[in-house]
Amino acid sequence: MTTLALIRHAENDFVRAGKLAGWTPEVHLNDHGKRQAQALGARLANAHFTAIYSSPLERATETADAISANQAGLTIIFEERLGEVRYGDWTGQRLRQLARTRLWKTIQHNPSQARFPNGESIREMQVRAIAAIEEIVAMHSHGLVAAISHGDVIKALVAHYAGMHLDQFQRIVISPASISMIGIHRAGATIIRLNDTYHCDHMTDEQEK
Repeated sequence: MTTLALIRHAENDFVRAGKLAGWTPEVHLNDHGKRQAQALGARLANAHFTAIYSSPLERATETADAISANQAGLTIIFEERLGEVRYGDWTGQRLRQLARTRLWKTIQHNPSQARFPNGESIREMQVRAIAAIEEIVAMHSHGLVAAISHGDVIKALVAHYAGMHLDQFQRIVISPASISMIGIHRAGATIIRLNDTYHCDHMTDEQEK
């Protein structure tokens, strides 16, 4: 069995401001996000990963760096298909403004029918993320594998492996720097852990500074 640790990147200023970063370049972890990533790395220090995969976007790779720092001998493998949704014209926009649009209602209630203007559809995102995970699992049929990605991408993956229709994926919450774990085996998949943020909720005083 492959145990997959799906990890969302830590906080950045787009998250705090309620904006869609998408594939905007040079979106780095903010100070709080760096502390979250440090706590995440410490939480996973004793995990014996066989591989670490990451979205190529900076906020994901910086989170992956914090994890790999405690994993001797492992090099981060960048996987573009784990990258954020391509939001097209919505990239950089504030969520409170987007919430007034007709498309927003579709995204909330029928996301399988949603396509971002000049971007990709949510279904297309799910399909390419599943394809990436299936290839990763095929290469690592045993052991623990980390995949650092983005909120909507992880939600879509969890929905798939939980046997949920994509239209229900908004019921899932994936917080910054959270850990969700899925066991993938011949008979199917098992959701082991979902949106675990214990390490963030219990950061030490030193980490909070």
